Amino acid sequence: MAAAPALLVPLLLPLLLPLPPWPGGAAASSKAVTASLAAKWAAPPLLLEASEFIAEEGNEKFWQFLETVRELTIYKQGDSEHSYYNLILKKAGQFLSNLQINLLKFALSIRAYSPTVHMFQQIAVDEPPPEGCSAFVVIHEKHTCKTNEIKKLLKKAAKRPRPYLFKGDHKFPTLKENVPVVILYAEMGTKDFVKFHKLLSEKAQKEEITYVLRHYVQKSGSRKTYLSGYGVELAIKSTEYKAVDDTQVKATNDTTEEEGDEENEVQGFIFGKLRQMYPNLKDNLKEFRKYLIESTNNMELLKVWELQDLSFQAASQIRSTPVYDALTVMKDIAQNFPIKARSLTRVPVNQQMKNEIEENQKHFHETLGIQPGEARLFLNGLHIDLDFHDPFSILETLKMEGKVMHGLHELGIKEEVLSKLRNLDIHPANGGYALDIRHSSITWVNNIEKDHIYSTWPTGFQELLTPTFPGVIKQIRRNLYNLVLFIDPVQENAADFMKLAELTYHHNMALRVGVVFILNTTEEIDGNEDAGVALWRAFNYIAEETDTSQAFISIINMFHEVKEEDFLTVNHVKNVLRNEFPRANVPSILGIHSEYDEERKAGATFYKKTGLGPLPQALFNGVPFNSEEMDAAELETIILQKIIDATGFFQRAVFMGLLNDQMDTVDFLMEQHNVISRINPTIFSTERRYINFISTSVPVDTEDFSTFSFLDSQDKSAVISENMKYLTRKDEDVIYAVTIWIIADFDKPAGRRLLSNALKHLKTSRHTRLGLVNNPGSKITEDNTAIARGILTAFLTQKNSSLRSFLSKLVKEETTEALARGTKIKEFFVLGLDDNIFEKKYNTLGVNVIKTHQMFCREVLKLLPGQMAVVSNGRILGPLNENEFFTEDFQLLEKITFSTSGEKIKAIVKEMKISNKRASDLIMKIDALLSSLPKKEMRQAVQFLKEHHSIVKIDPQQNEPFYDVVAIVDPLTREAQKMAHLLIVLRDIVNMKLKLFMNCRSKLSEVPLKSFYRFVLEPELTSGANNLFPSEPVAKFLEMPESPLLTLNMITPESWLVEAVNSSYDLDNIHLEDIEGIVTAEYELEYLLLEGHCFDMTTGQPPQGLQFTLGMKSNPVMVDTIVMANLGYFQLKANPGAWTLRLRKGRSDDVYHILYHEGTDSPAGLKDVVVVLNNFRSKIIKIQVQKKTSKINEDLLNDGVTEEKGIWESITSFSGGIQTEEKEKKNYSLNIFSVASGHLYERFLRIMMVSVLRHTKTPVKFWFLKNYLSPTFKEVIPYLAKEYGFQYELVQYKWPRWLYQQTEKQRIIWGYKILFLDVLFPLAVDKIIFVDADLIVRDDLRELRDLDLNGAPYGYTPFCDSRTEMDGYRFWKSGYWASHLGKRKYHIR
Repeated sequence: MAAAPALLVPLLLPLLLPLPPWPGGAAASSKAVTASLAAKWAAPPLLLEASEFIAEEGNEKFWQFLETVRELTIYKQGDSEHSYYNLILKKAGQFLSNLQINLLKFALSIRAYSPTVHMFQQIAVDEPPPEGCSAFVVIHEKHTCKTNEIKKLLKKAAKRPRPYLFKGDHKFPTLKENVPVVILYAEMGTKDFVKFHKLLSEKAQKEEITYVLRHYVQKSGSRKTYLSGYGVELAIKSTEYKAVDDTQVKATNDTTEEEGDEENEVQGFIFGKLRQMYPNLKDNLKEFRKYLIESTNNMELLKVWELQDLSFQAASQIRSTPVYDALTVMKDIAQNFPIKARSLTRVPVNQQMKNEIEENQKHFHETLGIQPGEARLFLNGLHIDLDFHDPFSILETLKMEGKVMHGLHELGIKEEVLSKLRNLDIHPANGGYALDIRHSSITWVNNIEKDHIYSTWPTGFQELLTPTFPGVIKQIRRNLYNLVLFIDPVQENAADFMKLAELTYHHNMALRVGVVFILNTTEEIDGNEDAGVALWRAFNYIAEETDTSQAFISIINMFHEVKEEDFLTVNHVKNVLRNEFPRANVPSILGIHSEYDEERKAGATFYKKTGLGPLPQALFNGVPFNSEEMDAAELETIILQKIIDATGFFQRAVFMGLLNDQMDTVDFLMEQHNVISRINPTIFSTERRYINFISTSVPVDTEDFSTFSFLDSQDKSAVISENMKYLTRKDEDVIYAVTIWIIADFDKPAGRRLLSNALKHLKTSRHTRLGLVNNPGSKITEDNTAIARGILTAFLTQKNSSLRSFLSKLVKEETTEALARGTKIKEFFVLGLDDNIFEKKYNTLGVNVIKTHQMFCREVLKLLPGQMAVVSNGRILGPLNENEFFTEDFQLLEKITFSTSGEKIKAIVKEMKISNKRASDLIMKIDALLSSLPKKEMRQAVQFLKEHHSIVKIDPQQNEPFYDVVAIVDPLTREAQKMAHLLIVLRDIVNMKLKLFMNCRSKLSEVPLKSFYRFVLEPELTSGANNLFPSEPVAKFLEMPESPLLTLNMITPESWLVEAVNSSYDLDNIHLEDIEGIVTAEYELEYLLLEGHCFDMTTGQPPQGLQFTLGMKSNPVMVDTIVMANLGYFQLKANPGAWTLRLRKGRSDDVYHILYHEGTDSPAGLKDVVVVLNNFRSKIIKIQVQKKTSKINEDLLNDGVTEEKGIWESITSFSGGIQTEEKEKKNYSLNIFSVASGHLYERFLRIMMVSVLRHTKTPVKFWFLKNYLSPTFKEVIPYLAKEYGFQYELVQYKWPRWLYQQTEKQRIIWGYKILFLDVLFPLAVDKIIFVDADLIVRDDLRELRDLDLNGAPYGYTPFCDSRTEMDGYRFWKSGYWASHLGKRKYHIR
């Protein structure tokens, strides 16, 4: 395109040479707008940020990296900043893959880990650090910066309180927990750090201390942390009314343009090359370039008929471009649309492309629900919602997906199979597992299907499908809903649960209730000594005399005898027996020779077999209640909700024909795939650890202990897995989906029992292979490892059938005793065992293999010597106690592992056509990798009907794992403005396969975009002007049209609270015609938001008026807020650091206490809620509060306030910690609130302020919304306050994420005037008056302050009309508004 015009250059030169400077003087400056954003904190060293990135890859890697860079800062003095940066990347490259290095570069570019480093810095400052120390340690509240004092401080450390450790703390890898904690605050890479680290790491290795490292930089640099990852918009502003201040303000006279800006082609001319060819014509070329740009930047309004196909025309322009430039063209069109629109109207629409787009759109609407014009971005099938995701969350997704792709690639898995494995859902289902309730030890109180009282109910399942009101439970004579209670009758809370069972029984609920009584199983104990035994014998007696229902009623009556907060006694049982059955021989029934003691142990045996936790327990249709649900007061509501949920399940089953009238309901329930015989809490624990098998090939034998000891955890795991021998049920070469390792000291009885249980399971298993790792509990010698060496030798030398028989014999206790007496191991050989090979290997095996195993257990599995564990497909279950894992548990573990992941992975691995041994290994390693990652949302397969004309495709590099990206977007939308730039950056960071679909809208009737846009995001740090590294990320709007009025708007991540801090120009009204040079705007990230939702645990409603405070150790109350009625929402302004959230002292703290919290960094039951802010992503917490027992009937908003007063008086009646005198003084002031944006309205605001002050003698305090005030106004206001004698305060609030997001800046400002008044101001302000910035006050506003609102929260003044000369401007006096208002005055509401 540039070639033809380039030929014209010689022809143009004569025209250029004689030209005088363009009108306006020599070489007119370029008109531009730039915006930058910096954090409040100084830029932390890049080395510390890099270490935090590596820490997320694993604690071990962090400490290995730390050893590599321990004195790296000495290179910083001699090298340039850029060279030092490359050195950091080189060091990090020892621990990261190429993909991870690219992601590290990106993370450093967006300064993703600077909040983490600053968080540690704030914790250090909060200590505080000893004066003059560049590194110091804290040992249980004692500080020192001298290494020779550490020993002294450790002596009495145990007597002082242990420090609180945060989730993100860097703990040196050790296993001992009950040793003193030493926290080092230092900057890694410095000499002072090395001095402390050497000493502390040695002590930690000896397990004398727990060593924790936190970053601390004594002298932070003066350079700011410049941020990226945000958008900047220059919107074309409506000029319906004057908004521009006529005060002349000069813009920045910096007209420097970067070389890259002139390299771009303008109408066929490449001006960078022209400048090189004709340097003496520099100014003339610059003017000619400007002329061409201005002729291109035609912003004439388009006719409606020109708009109709504009989106398709933009798509045609993008599609006609070479593939590699397509994203750049889309970015240019979307981000500069106002000046590109006219040229787009001349682009012919590719009809084939349009037809294909419409076909694909119809397909997307049917399959994904995507409408024309809507945007979607999919990364490996995961939906990336650009309204919710920002570059920081996208980085996390890239890291997680990269870990999977890199791991699978390292395991030798190619792309087609890799994609299938990546898309597997292998995480446990949320529905949970159910126990089989068809057990004889359950005493059923009622039976819906057989009891006479339910005889009138219909029996057909079709009744479930008949319409009914929501929440109504169908009464069908089927055992659809089954509740089983496990109760120890002598426990204090047993009465509450029995009374609940009574309630459901007497109300004829469609609920079958069963009870399992867990009783004292000692046969010598009779009913005269133990109330539980007495109750059981009484129950059996009554059931025999009458029936089970009557026996249950009598049991209930016994519990009615129990007073509140008391428990059942033998006398309670005797009293009921005597009252209800006067002829009963009570001593005989309860005594030691009672005939009614049958099956007393059955309940306890069944309970033990189920593996359920502490009593009481409950099952609904076999599914256990979690601990939060076992609240007797809430249980009825929870049961009702479970019935409603189960009804939906049964309705689907009936509708699909899975359940019919000939089937037994309970059998149908108990034959579901989630029903198991036992629940083991260890197996179902949500806290899971996995072995990382991804490693480079390490050809080391387990007998080579010295080499093994130098390997890292991943390589150690690889060596163990490669050398592992397995036992299976049969001698057959098949693929096994489940691999179980038994970790134990096999020379100890507990270890042998665990192995024996596993061998019993193996007899019936079809999916499992078994491997062993020995973890001796004492010093390793040949004498005390005879059994272990025998087992290992058998694994190494024998075939499967003889191996299994030999092991079964070897684990018996009599075998151990015989070996201890000196019997040779060959005496226990079984038929078929190759004794020669065995004896030869046994005599030469030595103890190195066992040492290798022990080191693997300690350093990888984190087990102490002798501790037991089970590993299933890489998942570590342990440490286990004795008798914690039985044969049934191995069966359960196999079932869970196989059904959740093993079966699915096996089906895919089978397609690879590899050896069965390698396939079984691969299943284990893949399962460990995929299961170790957090559960992601469901992936979506995006399929196109046709891909020939409507899609831009970018192919990835071959033979490398790649990210599969699908982008669906209309090129003329706000989403395209951001997405285009994001895709360009992604292309530079990762290997990406891209399919970009133009989701164009047809028949546009209005201009689709009315703004210019820049997305500030770069793939890595770069050098700027004068080789400054790193350069400051800046949004640049170059060659902007001069005629329109523009307004600058920052579009930042949800949790950022940003303000303009430096700009002499009116950023709300930028008119480039009136300025020379560049308009610069500097913004600052003032706060990161902590957001949350709070609910009253009892009512389930937000506790209106509840107040929270947020502070640090040195300053407990730094900010406060109030809980909104809407969703219980609250927000607090904070910055990186460790914060403590508390209820505010006063009314809030008196009435409520914090019961539970989620998303925080402290244990759920801790009263003071610790919240750590250590990244740029949103932090949202959930708080549940409850009224104190003594305040249960009190209203938070009613502190002696009479009913005649309204809610506003109630709210203002309690402001914790404010003294009456101070409060009266504050209330005496006039509190005036106003909002202004732009220099003109700030001038009006100053006039309004003066008019208020001139008409009152009352002290005045002005409140201004800080969010949109200009830097100039914020600089001036202190001087005005001093001059005119008023007080002022700047308040701010972030538009909540859950409230409908406005896109127009002016509408957002209007919203702030009314929506957030209850949370903008301190509660001590009992009345505030909002005055528009452009009003002039003509009387004393004290009259409004003193006006009685009769309890209403808001009062609105009608518009004044006393000045008749202004009637021409009062549009509501005539026309539509006059008829609409009638006799009412015009008002705003």
